[in-house]
Amino acid sequence: MARVKGRDTRPELIVRQALTRLGARYRLHRKDLPGAPDVVMPGRKLVIFVHGCFWHGHDCARGARVPKANRDYWLGKVGRNRARDARHLVALTTAGWRVETIWECDLKDRPGLEMRLRGLLEAR
Repeated sequence: MARVKGRDTRPELIVRQALTRLGARYRLHRKDLPGAPDVVMPGRKLVIFVHGCFWHGHDCARGARVPKANRDYWLGKVGRNRARDARHLVALTTAGWRVETIWECDLKDRPGLEMRLRGLLEAR
């Protein structure tokens, strides 16, 4: 697990490239916000988390998979990750931020991703 990166992952880079193509300006991993969101747009009060399906327990095929070895450890770890994500979501929304989560499996549909991001940028 030491080789698993927490930032500048491939899914995160895909989202950032799409935002750049759309002309958005953003900041990365602001430590002063709960959860240090992957992408922060202060002028739009928008934060974007790019989550890996396995690590954050998404309900897709990849996220629902639990390793056979050390099953209790992984169930606990993913459960703690989900609880932490929920705490960060509540803290950010109460502070007035719009929070969007983009899952790793959402990146398979690139045109759909760009439409979603365009909608987020246009909404105020």
